[in-house]
Amino acid sequence: MSNARRSLADLEMRDDFVRRHIGPGPAQISEMLGTLGLKSLDELVEKTVPSSIVADEPFDLPDAMSERDALSYLRKMADRNKVFTSMIGMGYYGTITPKVILRNVLENPGWYTAYTPYQAEISQGRLEVLLNFQQMVMDLTGMEIANASLLDEATAAAEAMAMSHRVSKNKSEIYFVDRDCHPQTIAVMQTRARPLGFEVVVGDPLSELDKHQVFGVLVQYPGSSGAVRDIRPVVEQAHKQAALVTVACDLLGLALLTPPGEMGADIAIGNTQRFGVPMGYGGPHAAFFATRDAYKRTMPGRIIGVSVDSSGKPALRMALQTREQHIRREKATSNICTAQVLLAIIAALYAVYHGPDGIRRIAERAHRMTSILAEGLRRLGFEIVHEAYFDTLCVRVPGQAGRISARAREAGINLCMIDADRLGISCDETTKRADLLTLWRVFATKADRLVDIEDLDGAVSECIPETLRRGSDYLTHPVFQLYHAETEMLRYLRWLVAKDVSLDRSMIPLGSCTMKLNATTEMIPITWRQFAQMHPFAPLEQAQGYQQLFEELEEMLCAATGFDAVSLQPNAGSQGEFSGLLTIRRYHESRGEAHRNVCLIPASSHGTNPASASMAGMRVVVVRCDDDGNVDVEDLKAKAAEHSAELAALMITYPSTHGVFEEAIREICAAVHENGGQVYMDGANLNALVGIAQPGKIGADVMHMNLHKTFCIPHGGGGPGMGPIGVCAHLAPFLPDHPVVAGVNPAAGPHGTIGAISAAPWGSASILPISWAYIAMMGGAGLRRATEIAILNANYIATRLAPHYPVLYTGANGMVAHECIVDLRPIKDSCGITNEDVAKRLIDYGFHAPTMSFPVADTLMIEPTESEAKRELDRFCDAMIQIRKEVAQIESGAADSKDNLLHNAPHTHHVLLEGDWAKPYSKEEAFFPLHALREDKYWPPVGRVDNVYGDRHLVCSCPPMSAYSEAAE
Repeated sequence: MSNARRSLADLEMRDDFVRRHIGPGPAQISEMLGTLGLKSLDELVEKTVPSSIVADEPFDLPDAMSERDALSYLRKMADRNKVFTSMIGMGYYGTITPKVILRNVLENPGWYTAYTPYQAEISQGRLEVLLNFQQMVMDLTGMEIANASLLDEATAAAEAMAMSHRVSKNKSEIYFVDRDCHPQTIAVMQTRARPLGFEVVVGDPLSELDKHQVFGVLVQYPGSSGAVRDIRPVVEQAHKQAALVTVACDLLGLALLTPPGEMGADIAIGNTQRFGVPMGYGGPHAAFFATRDAYKRTMPGRIIGVSVDSSGKPALRMALQTREQHIRREKATSNICTAQVLLAIIAALYAVYHGPDGIRRIAERAHRMTSILAEGLRRLGFEIVHEAYFDTLCVRVPGQAGRISARAREAGINLCMIDADRLGISCDETTKRADLLTLWRVFATKADRLVDIEDLDGAVSECIPETLRRGSDYLTHPVFQLYHAETEMLRYLRWLVAKDVSLDRSMIPLGSCTMKLNATTEMIPITWRQFAQMHPFAPLEQAQGYQQLFEELEEMLCAATGFDAVSLQPNAGSQGEFSGLLTIRRYHESRGEAHRNVCLIPASSHGTNPASASMAGMRVVVVRCDDDGNVDVEDLKAKAAEHSAELAALMITYPSTHGVFEEAIREICAAVHENGGQVYMDGANLNALVGIAQPGKIGADVMHMNLHKTFCIPHGGGGPGMGPIGVCAHLAPFLPDHPVVAGVNPAAGPHGTIGAISAAPWGSASILPISWAYIAMMGGAGLRRATEIAILNANYIATRLAPHYPVLYTGANGMVAHECIVDLRPIKDSCGITNEDVAKRLIDYGFHAPTMSFPVADTLMIEPTESEAKRELDRFCDAMIQIRKEVAQIESGAADSKDNLLHNAPHTHHVLLEGDWAKPYSKEEAFFPLHALREDKYWPPVGRVDNVYGDRHLVCSCPPMSAYSEAAE
């Protein structure tokens, strides 16, 4: 211990968060550098990162803030948001998150730090809740199958359009959209349709559909204006044309309204936001997508299915087209590779906690409030435009809409101003009697003398026609009956989360996923009322805190990446890819070069790349990779020259998906530019660049940034995420805008933007404080240190594992970037053990497996991130080395080639309790292969899940409770 006198600045420890975020301390860093034969982190960077891309000077980022100062700053920022009572509607509503769910799910790292459940055996808890989500959606919509959520209602509608085109036997290229759909939905669909060559016709389907031949129809139910209309005539007319009908529906409204499935709809989509998920100035929220069983293999997104494990017990897994774009690549109809799992979990648990009676009571309350409000307005002399409604009124106020809306704001209420003559008013779960009284006074000063709530409550009659009132039951499965008491719910949540492996248990070394620390301080602001309760279409003067957040975060991201402008609208990496390519396409169009449509993509690319290019109307040309995993520069140059007249873009990931820094990246970018193309850089591996190199300065024109990777937004078990794009100045005028909120793209020019990408103007705005806090508390120096340690940790693992598993690709000096790929093909050839066997055996050691078979089949890609200390890295390496010894036993014949530790993994407590142990290895070898496991053992709830059985016997609804009780016997 040093006795040297410290300065006050040292004692204040303003950069203390840096050492909290970064796992290894100075002694561990020194020890790992020694293992690599290096003396310093500077030497590590010099040997690993090509000198041609290293920045000459530090990035223009501020010094680190302390955690306390960052929260204080964010609190002042949040206080600039003025949260009014929102009665705007338009797809976003006030809701009450049950506190037992808020505290034990949304604020619990056991839930929010988990990854997408590709390893089903260690994901049974969240898989069960996602199955509940699917059951909830199927019940309320009356459809036969549902997926496990999509990004938002607008993108779900766009996915429905693409699916309709794929399924419909009508060869038309016209898609009909109900003019009473939410404007943001219409805008996103128009953006999606344009590059695919679809024509979107907006009109009244009841009177205009028969004038067009269409492949699909979208109807809003209830309409954005609040109108509840019988959609059966629309369905009948569409089906005569062999067109598919999609219904965008209000999930809470379906507690009272005839569900679309009972009216013949083919697809039902919508948003589950009002099931306990705060508005959050636009997101994140979990959209839903349900359809007929006949279309299950064309449905986008993820589906949770019921299968069995190795013992025949029920087990859950992701089924069918889990990542369709990896299978079909440029032929994919969707580039979605994620969902909104954390938000879907909250929505499903909301339904579990309230049950069918509670959901109906909430719906009836909102409807009754609306009916009382409507009758009061009628008595005050105002016309209610639609006779049938659920929770939204359209009030005719000739020439007075602006004045009344302003008076409402003065009273603390936001209304929807449809036009100068009409106002929209929506009630919800949070609407109070006082709100109705205030509104009546806003509309008429004499209201107090003319209206009385108790009197109106007894006088109002049901406005929903008998033919549109729901008669069928819903949420009948026992899971929606058992947990209405908070004690029961609390224990149910604990029971579920204990089944899973998240970052609160062990490192998750998934390559290309960057499972780093999601610090508690970063998470705290997202539940503050000023961030959580804002409607995305609230007047901008009420959202000045959010506007400040956006401006500062955009500046931070520009400084970190070297780009000139950023759009925060894309609410997932896949949407960032799509946005970036559309921006490039629009740029070419503005220059009279709309014919440029060829996109060069390396063979090693992530599957979303070719899928996104196809969705953007581009033709994919694949570029070879050489034996060292790098882009074949000569092949790229040849193909760029061959397609010079029509070259639109190159999509490239840097560092590469093979986990190395390609030396020729500047040369690659120059070759594309010389042939008239633009460079799209996939930001999946940005965690290896921040603070060291800026993509915008080394040749990239546009890049999406996964804030849920590099900038610490948690993965949430498979969402939420954010995929904003950074662009150079010449592309800024084409960045996304929005149909409802003006000024989303302040650089918009005369040639127009690409349109709207997401339903909300700034995507999933409520989670952006996480990334702001991370950057602010790390500072420029801290961000560089994080990148250095990410590279150090990966090289340390590669060095330790190299004697046991070949490291497939390395850079010029034998180094890897921030991840490494270990090759298991020799093991498979020698004894039949696969990478899946190794992955499942790692569960017995308490670890989530690395990424399997991407980008190379029969390999494992390992990314430790900077947040893991040397002790955890060693624990993982010890497990991998011990597993290699177990493989050696099989190779030598000392262990059975079929009945062995790896083929039988993972080993559950059910196996431990079997009376007669008939395995050719000991229980200690099976359950406690390393001594440390005796002190903290993770017990997987199920054995290896049978994927083939699950797809052949597809069940995507909750199994009867007897299935679980029988399995437990």
